[in-house]
Amino acid sequence: MHQKVELELRGRKLTLETGKIARQASGAVVATYGDTIVLATAVATKVEKPGQDFFPLSVDYLEKTYAAGKIPGGFFKREGRLTEKEILTSRLIDRPLRPLFPKGFLCDTQIIANVLSFGDENISDMLALIASSAALSISDVPFSGPVSAVRIGRINGEFVVNPSLKEMEETTLELTVAGTAEAIMMVESWAKELSEEVMLDALELAHQEIKKGVALQDELRGLAGLPKREVKKIEIDQALVDEVTAKALAGIAASIQIPNKTERQKTLDNIQAEIADAVAGDDPVKRRDVSMVFHDLEKDMVRKMILEKGVRADGRGVRDIRQITCDVGILPRVHGSALFTRGETQALVAATLGTSDDAQRIDSLEGESSKTFMLHYNFPPYSVGEAKFLRGPGRREIGHGALAEKSLRQVLPTKEDFPYTIRVVSDITESNGSSSMASVCGGTLALMDGGVPIKAPVAGIAMGLIKEGDNAVVLSDILGLEDHLGDMDFKVTGTSEGVCALQMDIKIAGVTKTLMKDALAQAKEGRLHILGEMAKALTAPRETLSPHAPRIFTIYIKPDKIREVIGSGGKVIRSIVEQTGCKIDIEDTGAINIASSDGIAAQKAIDIIQGIVSEPEVGRIYKGKVRKIMDFGAFVEITPGTDGLLHISQIAEHRVTAVTDELKEGDEVMVKVLEVDRQGKIRLSAKEAARDLKAKEG
Repeated sequence: MHQKVELELRGRKLTLETGKIARQASGAVVATYGDTIVLATAVATKVEKPGQDFFPLSVDYLEKTYAAGKIPGGFFKREGRLTEKEILTSRLIDRPLRPLFPKGFLCDTQIIANVLSFGDENISDMLALIASSAALSISDVPFSGPVSAVRIGRINGEFVVNPSLKEMEETTLELTVAGTAEAIMMVESWAKELSEEVMLDALELAHQEIKKGVALQDELRGLAGLPKREVKKIEIDQALVDEVTAKALAGIAASIQIPNKTERQKTLDNIQAEIADAVAGDDPVKRRDVSMVFHDLEKDMVRKMILEKGVRADGRGVRDIRQITCDVGILPRVHGSALFTRGETQALVAATLGTSDDAQRIDSLEGESSKTFMLHYNFPPYSVGEAKFLRGPGRREIGHGALAEKSLRQVLPTKEDFPYTIRVVSDITESNGSSSMASVCGGTLALMDGGVPIKAPVAGIAMGLIKEGDNAVVLSDILGLEDHLGDMDFKVTGTSEGVCALQMDIKIAGVTKTLMKDALAQAKEGRLHILGEMAKALTAPRETLSPHAPRIFTIYIKPDKIREVIGSGGKVIRSIVEQTGCKIDIEDTGAINIASSDGIAAQKAIDIIQGIVSEPEVGRIYKGKVRKIMDFGAFVEITPGTDGLLHISQIAEHRVTAVTDELKEGDEVMVKVLEVDRQGKIRLSAKEAARDLKAKEG
C-alpha cells in the first residue's frame, strides 16, 4: 500500500513515501526535497551463509547523470565504477547505520541509494542517508534506528540548515551530522579555523534538526512498517567459555601490556591458537566459539585496565601522546617532503607543484569544475606487516585521503597568491592507529618544505572512548587496538587558532554533548602539543621553492586584449610557447600565468606578452617591422599585433618617389609615434625618429 509522510523544512516539503517503487525489496523509500529525489532500497537475505562470523553489510550511493539532465562524457556513454563522491557518500551512509544492527545478525544486507533527480538543494547525500534509514526501518530487517541526517553551514556568523549549493560558496563551515533521537552517531566536517565552542553549538543545532527527521521516519514506520525478524543469538557452551577463560586469562593480561604492536599481536595470536587446538581441535564451529570468547576476554581486559587504572596497552596515560619525530626535505628531487612518525604510525608525504594543466577535471551532477589541490592517501600492506595483492585505492583509503585533504585545504593560499596546482601523496609506511592524522601532520610539513605559503600549520589527532554505564574515559591519540576495542573514533584537525575538520564514528548508541565537549577540549590540548613537536622540524614555509619546481609568474592584462595574445586560431600564443618553452595559461579575467623552471625563458615570454598588449605612446621610438607596402606608405608593426602607418612623406628627409625605393616587407625600421587618434589608428614617422636619435647621439 502506498504511504506518504511529509515535513516542512526551510520553506519546502521533505517527503518520504513507500509502496509505489521497488516493492520487492525488503524496504524501499523515495525521499523528495525540492527538485532532488532519491530512491533507497534495503534487502537482506533470509538465511546467513554457513560459518559466517561477521555482518556482511554493503552500501552503495549511485548518481546517474540523467538525474541532472546530462549524458555521460567520454567514449562510453554509461556510468562506470563509482566516483570519489559516490564512494565518500556511500561511507557517509554506512557509518551511522552499521552500529545499529544487532549482534548476531549475519545475513547479507545491501543498501542501494539512487539519485533520481538532482536539484541545487545540495541535499542528495542527506536524503540518501535518511531514505536508507527509513527503508531499513519499515523493512523486516532488524535495525535499532531510525537515523536522520542534516548539514549545517555558517554564513556571516549565522548557522544555516542544509545550505544550498549557492549558499555553500559563502559558508565557513560544512558540518554533516547523523544520529538517532537520543544521540549523535556520526560527524563529518570542515571548518575555517572555527573554535570548539562554535563547533559544539553547530552540533547541538544539528541534533535538534535530526530529531525532526527521526520523527518523520517513525511516522512512516507506523504506517507501513513490517514486524522485525528474530535474531538468533549465537549460543556458546558455558563449559567452553569457562575452559577458555581459565586457560587464557593470565596470558591475555600479560600480553596486552606489551608496548610493541607486532610483538603483542603475535603473542596473543599464539595463545589463542594453542587454546583453540587444545579445546576445539579441528571442529570449525568450536574454533569460531573459542575466537569469540578470546576476543571478548581481550576486549574486557583492555577496557577494564583503562577504566580502573587509567593505563593503556602501551603504558601511556589516557591524555598522553606517543613520541613524535619529524624529518623534512628527505627526498631530494621532489618539491617538498616529510617523514612524520608518531609511535608506530608513520607517514612519508610528498608535495608536488604543477600548473593549471595538472588540475583534475571533474564532471559531476553539480556541473564541470577543476580541482587544484589533491591529497592521495595510500595504505600498502607492508605497513601492517602483511603481504597482499596491490589494488587500486579502496573506500577506506579514499575516505582517509578526503579527510586529510579537507583539513589542509582550509589553510592553502588563494589562487591569486599562489597559482599552482598542488598534489600531496601520503604513503603510510607503518600503521598502529591514526594514520589519517599522521597524513595531515606530514602533509603540513611537506607543503611548508615545498615553500607553499600556507596560513598556519595543521595537526590532527584521533580521540577514543571507553564507556561502561556512567563511567567514561576519553583517550588521546588512540592505538589501532583502542580503535578496534573502543567505542569511538573521533578525529580532530586544526591550527592553533581553531578546528579545520572533524570526523567521528560511534560504535555504541551515541554520545552526549558533555562527552563531545570533553573530547574536543582534550583534542585541542593534544593538537597544540603535536603542533609544538612539528615546529621543531619547521616553523614556517620555506621562502623559496625547490629548484625542481616550476616557477609561475602572473601578469595581468585588460580582458579585451586577450584575443590579441591568443591570436587567430591560437597562432600568437603557440608562437610564444615555441619561442620560450613556457606553459602559458590565460584566464577570462585577464590574469596570465607563465610557468617555467627557467627564469630567463619566463621573462622572455612576459616581455613578448607585454609588448603585445602595451598601448603605443605618443613620442616614443619603436623598432618596427614593415608588414605591408602600399602606394601611400607602409604599415609597420611596432609591437606584436600592433601596426601603425608610416606615410610616404615620413619615410625620409628627402623626397621619396616610391615607397619600394626605400623599404620592402620584412625590413626593420626605427619609427616614432606621432599620433594615436580616437579610433586607435597610429601615425608613425621614420624621419622624426632619425632626427631624435641623431640629436641624442650628438
